Amino acid sequence: MPNKLSLSAYLLWAMSVLAAAASDDVRIAVYWGQDAREGSLRDACSTGLYAYVNIGFLSTFGDGRAPILDLADHCDPPSGGCAYLATDIASCQSTGIKVLLSIGGGTLGGYNLSSPSDAQGVAAYIWDNFLGGTSTGTGTGTGAPRPLGDAVLDGVDFDIEAPSRYYDDLARNLASLYRGDARGRTYMLTAAPQCPFPDASLAVALGTGLFDHVWVQFYNNPPCQYAHGDAGALRSAWQQWTTSLPSATVFLGLPASPEPDAADGGFVDADTLASQVLPAVEGAPNYGGIMLWSRSYDKDTGFSVKLQGILQNRNSDKKRRIYIIVGAAVAGVLLLFLLICACFLCHKKYRGTPPPEGSEAPPAPKIEPPQ
Repeated sequence: MPNKLSLSAYLLWAMSVLAAAASDDVRIAVYWGQDAREGSLRDACSTGLYAYVNIGFLSTFGDGRAPILDLADHCDPPSGGCAYLATDIASCQSTGIKVLLSIGGGTLGGYNLSSPSDAQGVAAYIWDNFLGGTSTGTGTGTGAPRPLGDAVLDGVDFDIEAPSRYYDDLARNLASLYRGDARGRTYMLTAAPQCPFPDASLAVALGTGLFDHVWVQFYNNPPCQYAHGDAGALRSAWQQWTTSLPSATVFLGLPASPEPDAADGGFVDADTLASQVLPAVEGAPNYGGIMLWSRSYDKDTGFSVKLQGILQNRNSDKKRRIYIIVGAAVAGVLLLFLLICACFLCHKKYRGTPPPEGSEAPPAPKIEPPQ
């Protein structure tokens, strides 16, 4: 009989291939919080376009500074005016979207770490005010406990654009606090380095291997961004990043609007991204998706809506081909199984059947030994 376990394993493999073929969407991470025109956090999540939302930014911290969360015109954290976001965050999380606090950002000069102990203090502040700890509104805090109300975010994103030391210490301290969560909740570390490799601000931190997702900014950096129909520099940098971060999933970070709106360069329109760029990056075993700056620009241009639609159309033919190929393979295996079963039953039936009467072979003649 054929090996039933092997047949079951084959059928499970076929079903997994079909399930993978049915997935058309690309996972998108997006930044939210720097433009009131982008709408509410709840609205951003309700679009169903994003898998990760980075709330930005904790733009002031370290070196003795009182941490400051800057959410532009959305609300005023020091006065407690952002506590209402807890319900929006819970709404996002209820649909499986991961919501993270992004630290740093483009406001240079407002943040840096001065020592390992400074990194430890910043980690404790973030843990107590945004993650699994409990804020008292004292110490290094601003006096307003938990700026986002009782929300418990899913992790911390490092968008560090000012070269500084000790971010590896910050990552280790946060990871240690994550492991000690009394409720057994899991948290993530993510990062948004610039595409020139290695990143001047985060190379040492990324070397710890503690980061789950890394959305590399392939914009504002001519040496490694897409430009004028040429994706060669981007592909080369992408290979460096994906091979150097085997333990993390790597996302292709792009602006959601043509320059000079969202960035000074690196924009790739949705059609070109789907037809020329993604096929060159999706082959990396740790490819994760794309990151967009930002929700405001994405809302204005409809970039992610266009991209998801293009990818669904692109993948429909691929899905049909996979269904046909896998279906034919399964049918072939089942047919082979039936043939083997038939042969086995026939062999079993006739193997024990006595020969017909009179069909016995005559006995061999007796040979006498020589005298």
